Amino acid sequence: MPTPHRPPPSARRALKKLGEDIRDARLRRKLPMEIVAERAATSRPTISRIEKGDPSVSIGIIAAVLQALNLLER
Repeated sequence: MPTPHRPPPSARRALKKLGEDIRDARLRRKLPMEIVAERAATSRPTISRIEKGDPSVSIGIIAAVLQALNLLER
């Protein structure tokens, strides 16, 4: 069985910061996780994982969440 990938500390810090920024943007817009999840075609638990910096969430889902928050162009 393959060993799970564990990103280096700098990458984990970057994902944690990205998750915090996404959470801040969602809260500034006063959007509940459920609405962002619906707009991004994902689930509420996945939004929670993104906001916690979980490295196992795919970049495609993160991009969809950024799009749902109108942050993709940034």
